[in-house]
Amino acid sequence: MSLSIEKLGEMITHRRGSLGVRAAAKEIGVSPATLSRIENGHIPDLVTFAAICQWLGEDPSKFLGMQPAHQLESAASVHLRKKRTTSIDTAIALGGMIVAVQQALRDRENI
Repeated sequence: MSLSIEKLGEMITHRRGSLGVRAAAKEIGVSPATLSRIENGHIPDLVTFAAICQWLGEDPSKFLGMQPAHQLESAASVHLRKKRTTSIDTAIALGGMIVAVQQALRDRENI
């Protein structure tokens, strides 16, 4: 499911419910003014966007029109399983190695 970046403010307002802007901003790690601007339709910077997505429990790729990482990992495994010259055991092992490398690269980027 793809989400529009314009819906971000609406999702924040819904998620915070009766929680005030100041309290929600503190939870997210942004200023109340920033949170208020985003709720009113302004596009956040990348750091703020990442913090809000984490607080919302949403994958940022949904807002950016990208394929979520778990779908990319599955595609690599399927590709190897479909190749007739690769045994099932080899395909599973290679798929696992590709997924492990992708995860290690993501972890390294988050350091």
